[in-house]
Amino acid sequence: MKVLVTGANGYLGRGVVEALLNKGVNVIATDRLIDRIDTRAIRIQADIFTVENPYDYFYKPDILLHMAWRDGFEHYSESHIEDLFKHFTFIKTLLENGVSQFIGMGSMHEIGFFEGSIDESTPCNPITPYGIGKNTLRELTELLCNQKNIIFQWLRGFYIVSNDSIGNSIFSKIIQATQKNQITFPFTLGQNQYDFIDYDVFCEQVSQVVIQKKVQGIINICSGYPEKLSDRVERFIKENNLNIVLEYGKFPDRPYDSKALWGNNEKINYILKNQIMRDNSEEE
Repeated sequence: MKVLVTGANGYLGRGVVEALLNKGVNVIATDRLIDRIDTRAIRIQADIFTVENPYDYFYKPDILLHMAWRDGFEHYSESHIEDLFKHFTFIKTLLENGVSQFIGMGSMHEIGFFEGSIDESTPCNPITPYGIGKNTLRELTELLCNQKNIIFQWLRGFYIVSNDSIGNSIFSKIIQATQKNQITFPFTLGQNQYDFIDYDVFCEQVSQVVIQKKVQGIINICSGYPEKLSDRVERFIKENNLNIVLEYGKFPDRPYDSKALWGNNEKINYILKNQIMRDNSEEE
């Protein structure tokens, strides 16, 4: 089983590559830079949009895990729409030449403004270019996979918590602030509730999806329950023994952010449970 991972040098990609390698998966990892990718992978530095024959160029992979995406934290960047056709063309070329399983990295921002638990049947009404771009790519690739009888899995990510300073999440920004010896951090009121998942748990869940084919369609990569943003950030500060204090109310909440939303985790829990059962069976 050869898995091509795009965006492998990114904040999420490098952790997922490591999790796959730890399971003995043959990983072909590509990105515009490859300096942070685990050296156990076959690392290929490339701009995927300019590769003429990606299937042959990337050693004829069986599975495509497409995590490449520009400006993921800039929800109104024009790149989300500008790159859309390039993403689809790259994916289509691989699927037409031999890839038998497609996994795309999605986002809860595909849903738009919503309150409550999100599952695969929740209507999508994205309200940012980022959400629109992701949702459109999902619809196009699902249609293509159905036409060609290719396994389609779409991973809907929620809020990932990591103490890595490389990134643009609020958690990365807090780490960056402490590295600059800041003792206060400007913050919203933090009353919105979101589904938070630790970085290593996220990477493990993604890798478990990749190595199975039974559960398909939209799969939430999530914890399955909501938590106040303020509570999770305060807990993050304590967990990492950071000497920094939140300045509540310095920033307004983003108008397009939901007050409370979280993922339904039934499908990912089923995958994880069955993997544990397989592992136990093999040990016996």
